Amino acid sequence: MRPITGREELDLFCRLPYTLNEGLADDLAVGRRRPEWMWVAVCGDRLLARVAWWSRPGDDAPFILDVLDLDDGIPRPERVDIGVRLLRAATAATLPNGSRPPEYSRFIPPDWRETTVTRQVVEERMTVLERTGARLFVERLRLEWRPASPVPEPAGRLAFRPVHDTGELLALMTSVLDGTLDAHGRDDLTRMSAHEAAVKHYEEELARYTSPRDWWRVATLPHGEPVGFVLPAHNGYNPVIAYIAVLPGHRGNGYIDDILTEGTRVLAEQDVPRIRASTDLGNTPMAHAFQRAGYVNFEREINMTWS
Repeated sequence: MRPITGREELDLFCRLPYTLNEGLADDLAVGRRRPEWMWVAVCGDRLLARVAWWSRPGDDAPFILDVLDLDDGIPRPERVDIGVRLLRAATAATLPNGSRPPEYSRFIPPDWRETTVTRQVVEERMTVLERTGARLFVERLRLEWRPASPVPEPAGRLAFRPVHDTGELLALMTSVLDGTLDAHGRDDLTRMSAHEAAVKHYEEELARYTSPRDWWRVATLPHGEPVGFVLPAHNGYNPVIAYIAVLPGHRGNGYIDDILTEGTRVLAEQDVPRIRASTDLGNTPMAHAFQRAGYVNFEREINMTWS
């Protein structure tokens, strides 16, 4: 059980299939991954299990654990045990002693519960995490808009303008945390104020996007009162709807459809091949808004956390 030596061992690391494999070389090249954060359990030349963390370029510590795979040809009790041992060894060597491990993320088929083999793969990985103290945090929908889908015509009820400055955006982000259905937002509010949670989200994610900030839009009523906002962006992999929300006092009026249409239009005008977005499985109003706008649920995501 050891980290890979470098890019020359990517072929070994990729012997177990997963959707992220094709991006690992680029991640290493730009600093989103490091060889010492990519661990393997091998017996001879056979890859038995692997784990890997991801970070944003320039960060000194892993941000998320997003690869954990097992050789499904090994008998079940043994392969789960190998996964547990590998994860514990890699965690002890990679993370600061006593620190809380980063969140775990795995992309899975949207119908993963309906296929016996797929369900077993997902649940066995979850079992490995659970045996190291993790618990299921949230299941999310991964959504995609494609150019073949028409962009809905704007309803004309709202006007849109750029975000004035960071202060305005943080004030809007603080406001929409009131009554949020987002699991990560709700969890942040158990440990910090709404303003602190907004700053954390902005600094850890939104401020790091290199795509133009003039894509970001504030939705207003005709007389100028803000009702919500949408932040179209590019996350280094895909064009995304990075954040979309309606202010608490204006919820229930269907404005989310107008705001999502505007965000989709901004990115569609860049001739992008796709637009990605995500929302919690339990956030039914947002999921329905994406569906109405022509987004399809192409994957789900499992998030697990440690106390």
